[in-house]
Amino acid sequence: SNSSAESLDRLYPAVGSTRPPRKRTTSQCKSEPPLLRTSKRTIYTAGRPPWYNEHGTQSKEAFVIGLGGGSASGKTTVATMIIEALDVPWVVLLSMDSFYKVLTKQQQEQAASNDFNFDHPDAFDFDLIIATLKKLKQGKSVKIPIYDFTTHSRKKEWKTLYGANVIIFEGIMAFADKELLKLLDLKIFVDTDSDIRLVRRLRRDISERGRDIEGVIKQYNKFVKPAFDQYIQPTMRLADIVVPRGSGNTVAIDLIVQHVHSQLEEVRAAWAALASAHQCHPLPQTLSVLKSTPQVRGMHTIIRNKETSRDEFIFYSKRLMRLLIEHALSLLPFQSCTVQTPQGQDYEGRTYSGKQITGVSILRAGETMEPALRAVCKDVRIGTILIQTNCNTGEPELHYLRLPKDISEDHVILMDCTVSTGAAAMMAVRVLLDHDVPEDKIFLLSLLMAEMGVHSVAYAFPRVKIITTAVDKKVNDLFRIIPGIGNFGDRYFGTDAPPDWSDDEDALST
Repeated sequence: SNSSAESLDRLYPAVGSTRPPRKRTTSQCKSEPPLLRTSKRTIYTAGRPPWYNEHGTQSKEAFVIGLGGGSASGKTTVATMIIEALDVPWVVLLSMDSFYKVLTKQQQEQAASNDFNFDHPDAFDFDLIIATLKKLKQGKSVKIPIYDFTTHSRKKEWKTLYGANVIIFEGIMAFADKELLKLLDLKIFVDTDSDIRLVRRLRRDISERGRDIEGVIKQYNKFVKPAFDQYIQPTMRLADIVVPRGSGNTVAIDLIVQHVHSQLEEVRAAWAALASAHQCHPLPQTLSVLKSTPQVRGMHTIIRNKETSRDEFIFYSKRLMRLLIEHALSLLPFQSCTVQTPQGQDYEGRTYSGKQITGVSILRAGETMEPALRAVCKDVRIGTILIQTNCNTGEPELHYLRLPKDISEDHVILMDCTVSTGAAAMMAVRVLLDHDVPEDKIFLLSLLMAEMGVHSVAYAFPRVKIITTAVDKKVNDLFRIIPGIGNFGDRYFGTDAPPDWSDDEDALST
């Protein structure tokens, strides 16, 4: 029919048509589920790597893998095997099932009686899929609908995903749109025998989605099988790799993993280059260092001394924090204001010209600065971000996030006690930007920073204000600030540092 021909024309380009060269890329984010436990380790599928080049722009986009194949062909299992074998901290597993269109009342009734075709391209919201993948590929956060297969409807709440090293997009119609195909860097078709797919679908729909066997078979014969023959199987020819037998084909999965690793190595090289790109450059103008008075120098002498007791370390750290917060507040925007004194005289003063101030601490060390902020900012709101540095890769991982509502209208004071490479600070800034906080309204505060961290943050985010009490010149091979202050969190909380600790963000210390 004409309608079928038009649908097929939308689905994929003709064989032999010229395809634009694919970008080999990479970036970071949050996934469903939020973590994956493997035999080797726990992979947090959340967060984004702060990879920027020396010009302050992202060096790579996310590497997107498209996984297509028939219903119950094992796409999700193959995706999970790829994630486990990749063994990288930031992966997004994005399912096409989340993007079913919202049904009308009549379509809802048809779905309830197994008479609605969920295996047709028209059942999916391709515009939303394409817009979502484009943003994720650029490293931006997105909102993903949550689909309820029992009621055949979207839930009211949506989930937030952040960018990632690798995005794996899986679905029966993963290759069923020309614009969608352009976003996929690697296309994999999972080819599984139809009998096996039917048995898997029966087991899944009956046990997980509350269907009866008669309804499942009716839907399979009426919609699933014809749709596979007409729309899904023809797209196999568009795949870069066909994986026969699905998850049972470990050789094919190993080859896929090797290919993706080669792309990720390019990104790691870019991050290494950033670490040394600006070491000979002057410190940026966005940096403000607390004046090194004899008093400030004296407090630094105490807290840097390895013989200082924990009680004295806490006391003098708190004094420095208070001075740092006060200095940061003096850099906020103020406007003229006239008030009347009790003597009936006018006083030409100044008043804060912003809407509100919000503090965000990078856990765990950053939370030690919260009391100082609360002491000088009445009714200040506080948010928290938990970022830990992976001891194997040296890269930051986002584990937890809680931010106040409407934070986008506030000046945000981002707090961490020490910053060496700046990796976690950059990720935290990226999270704030994802929540629409203007870059020039972000103030990064730290008691001690290394020049490397200052340069990294400043070149990635040139409008973020960086405020500290001191800047040390060197970072050693283990990314420890030299001469440094030690592991701030362990000294403050009285815990033992792991043997390979890093100054940055109290790596792995919680």
